[in-house]
Amino acid sequence: MKNLSIKNHSYKELLIAFKAWLDILGYAETTVYNLPIHLREFFNYLESKDINQINHITTQTVIDYYKHLKERPNQRRTGALSKGHLNKHQQALYKFREYLKQHNHKGINIHLKHEEKNDKDSLNVLTQSEIKELFEATNDSNPDHKIRYRDKAILVCCYSCGLRRNEIVHLNTSDILFDKQRLFVRQGKNYKERFVPLNRHSLDILETYIYDYRTQFYNYKKTESLFINYRGGRLLGMSFANRLKAIIKATKNPNLQERNITLHSLRHSIATHLLEQGADIEQISKFLGHTSLESTQIYTHFLAMPSDVKFTNKPPQKWNKRK
Repeated sequence: MKNLSIKNHSYKELLIAFKAWLDILGYAETTVYNLPIHLREFFNYLESKDINQINHITTQTVIDYYKHLKERPNQRRTGALSKGHLNKHQQALYKFREYLKQHNHKGINIHLKHEEKNDKDSLNVLTQSEIKELFEATNDSNPDHKIRYRDKAILVCCYSCGLRRNEIVHLNTSDILFDKQRLFVRQGKNYKERFVPLNRHSLDILETYIYDYRTQFYNYKKTESLFINYRGGRLLGMSFANRLKAIIKATKNPNLQERNITLHSLRHSIATHLLEQGADIEQISKFLGHTSLESTQIYTHFLAMPSDVKFTNKPPQKWNKRK
């Protein structure tokens, strides 16, 4: 919905200012990108109802708009908007209200109930066979050999290492500690640093990428970034998401293509798979960089999920098994 037209000049100015405000406050790149898109859809709806001033927005206006969201078709997949996506639209409205109040406006009245999601569906955990499909699909994910192998290395960081997207963006080649079989996360959530263990298989993939394929990128010597683009600069957030989409498309698996699989889905998947294999939950919590065990315990609900293939990226031997 990012291309929806907005004719009202004040709405256009508000969109620009709202996005800049989010950026200044240090919100994640995805938040700065997505929330203004959701707000654009709200403004487009207002214009369709001849509401051309913020002061004319009523509580009923917001309720009717949310009903419209629930009824409109999903533009990317069949069916309606997911509960998670509806919550994102709610977040955009609440953040916009906060923006208005911080800029000497009374704000808008919002009385919406948070959509309760099914944990398993919202986390979108992949099976181990589906993960295997993704790795195999990197052999066909791009005509350029160096891009294909970069895709494989990205999967290692997203799945085998369980990194968040922002953590992957800020990885440097020096963060791969081959002698210690560790990966150093320097830009974790809340700026927390941590070390992530690497098994031999993952190390081999990263080593091959760094020394055989990364060197084929333009101006690779002028940046320390682990993942670089065609122009020799650091590969940024949306590019990683786009590469995952290309990998999923290369699987030619309709089930994978229809699901909303994100980079974070791979992180959820490795956590679930490690638990399935009996890894200690405290170790998994440290592995993921969680600040508390409560964030990790959600994965314990999925221990009954089927595991139809042998785990190809085994947890390090030093991890304690649950007794």
